[in-house]
Amino acid sequence: MSALKFETSALAPRVLDEAAEWLMRLHDSAVTDEDRRACERWRQSHPDHARAWARAELLMNKLGGLPPALAMSSLARPARGNGNNRRATLGRLAALLAVVPAGWLGWQAVEMAGERGWMAGHRTGTGERRELRLADGSRLTLDTASAVDVHFDGMQRLVVLHAGEIFIATAPDPAGVHRPFRVASAGGTLEALGTRFGVRKEAGGATRIAVLEGAVCITPDRAAARVLPAGQQARFTADGIEDVSPADASVLAWTQGMLLADGMRLADFAAELSRYRPGVLHCDAAVADLRISGAFPLADTDGVLRMLVSTYPVDAATRLRGYWVTLVPRAAAAPEEATGASKNISVRG
Repeated sequence: MSALKFETSALAPRVLDEAAEWLMRLHDSAVTDEDRRACERWRQSHPDHARAWARAELLMNKLGGLPPALAMSSLARPARGNGNNRRATLGRLAALLAVVPAGWLGWQAVEMAGERGWMAGHRTGTGERRELRLADGSRLTLDTASAVDVHFDGMQRLVVLHAGEIFIATAPDPAGVHRPFRVASAGGTLEALGTRFGVRKEAGGATRIAVLEGAVCITPDRAAARVLPAGQQARFTADGIEDVSPADASVLAWTQGMLLADGMRLADFAAELSRYRPGVLHCDAAVADLRISGAFPLADTDGVLRMLVSTYPVDAATRLRGYWVTLVPRAAAAPEEATGASKNISVRG
């Protein structure tokens, strides 16, 4: 993968102000294709403009979108409606562009509180979900316990999935050079063909993908590429693509904060739910094949366990104050293990 090389010589304040203005305009919800073309004309009109825009893209890659301190309603006002708030926020953004990449500590110098996790890429904790706006306007959503790095350069737009699951809605490339949008994961690389899709890194060097719109080209490390159209899902490793089937809507229900089950084995349900809660969640073999159906809110995993106990013939045997939970047949839970293991089950709060 090639990398952008940045000059360290100073850019004129006027150029930085213009880059800041374009950065905000392209991340306005009302951005148009004409805005993107105008930005590209500005970028190509002078080498300093290209340098300033490269800095803007690096900034957005590191921060995962406009920081909260800048994402205020005043930024959505047209340029002719300049006011004190808009000038102040433009100035702060231009000041940050001035120190990219020479000194990322400038982030603190201009007092822009917010995103501070850029040094380790973009991550979520257990049970956390996070949405990012990338430099090109694409949206990237991270599921629980996920980690990515974002690398944009003159040749491609690349997201590296290190762990967990993501959902991507791609946007047209504002650079105007048709840089492909790619996702690198275990076993190979994905290239978006104008699309919305989800990618999940699985154990054992496999990756699962589900395409909602457009298409995605899957290129395993040691096998032939294949285009997966909208409405399809597949699993791939370095040696090939398998399990191609119609996409199940439940696969991406997590983007709406839900876990959908339609006749799912309790063992599989428990394994999925465990991704969203600290501690350990096991399923006893005696109830592993019990079939579960319903829509369950991921923000309240304790509530989900209570729903299971109230609906199905299972108990939740808890230990270590609820951090160790085992789903067992209702009659099997020992009294000291199943405190509250009924319709009013009490697990970790």
